[in-house]
Amino acid sequence: MILSVSRRTDIPNYYSDWFYNRIKEGFLYVRNPMNIHQISRIDLSPQVVDCIVFWTKNPEPMMERLEELGEYDYYFQFTLTGYGRDIEPGIPRKRTEVIETFQRLSEKTGKSRIIWRYDPILFNDRYTEEYHIRAFEEIAGRLKNYTDKVVISFMDMYVNTQNNAGILKPQKLNQEQTLAFAQNIADAARKNGMSVETCAEQIDLSRVGIRHGACIDKNLIEKILGCRLKIGKDKNQRGECGCFESIDVGTYNTCRNGCKYCYADFDHKTAKENIRCYDPDSPLLCQTVGPGDQISHRKVRSLKDGQIHLFDSNFP
Repeated sequence: MILSVSRRTDIPNYYSDWFYNRIKEGFLYVRNPMNIHQISRIDLSPQVVDCIVFWTKNPEPMMERLEELGEYDYYFQFTLTGYGRDIEPGIPRKRTEVIETFQRLSEKTGKSRIIWRYDPILFNDRYTEEYHIRAFEEIAGRLKNYTDKVVISFMDMYVNTQNNAGILKPQKLNQEQTLAFAQNIADAARKNGMSVETCAEQIDLSRVGIRHGACIDKNLIEKILGCRLKIGKDKNQRGECGCFESIDVGTYNTCRNGCKYCYADFDHKTAKENIRCYDPDSPLLCQTVGPGDQISHRKVRSLKDGQIHLFDSNFP
């Protein structure tokens, strides 16, 4: 099983105590967002959790306790953009805090286990192509030797983000402009020893050296584990998404980052209620088990093949 922690909220930033407690207890509950009365009990034994993928904009609160994950393999998807607090109001200062956190995390985990995400890329009157190129170049220079890969994507106006359209005032590039922009990004990444991949994008940027990627990355996980995985593509994601199967343990409407482009925090009233319910000792994140809820034990298993395949370059 691959554990996603989490696309739905920033667990490393705000709920790391809860997650470490769940690791200690050996299980957690997760509510099905499509069927609110259906709760699954997920086993967190190292025997069934093959890898944990953390998603965060600030892992600082969990970094001093990483040794508690000693029995687990994991890597981080770390989002670090050039936006100010008009777009990302809850994020600490990038130049003086977040970049240094990225560097320290890389030193703890190794640079192959921390992926830089510069996404989503929003264009408007303030955040122009030139602005993003300058910001990307600066951050890439600071992260040189601290990561091998950067992931980019262009902002989509989800239904859940339409309420912020007046704040974001998004502008679209045509194909020629997008290719020129992507070329600058690819050049800056290459200069700093990084490859570039896209996340869930239809556009083909291979001509400028940017390929389609996967955030739940089978190839990376197999390299980390040193064995093959018996795993398929994630059918619950968009068609453009390259991710493989995982179980997400987060709860929508619980993130406190306040990013204006976010699709996961779409109901401010519900978010306030959920955050008030946060109990680091509860098996369920920011919610309680109520009348009508049904808890079932989800069957999970290790996806490791267990065999070394000869003539495979990933496995010497």
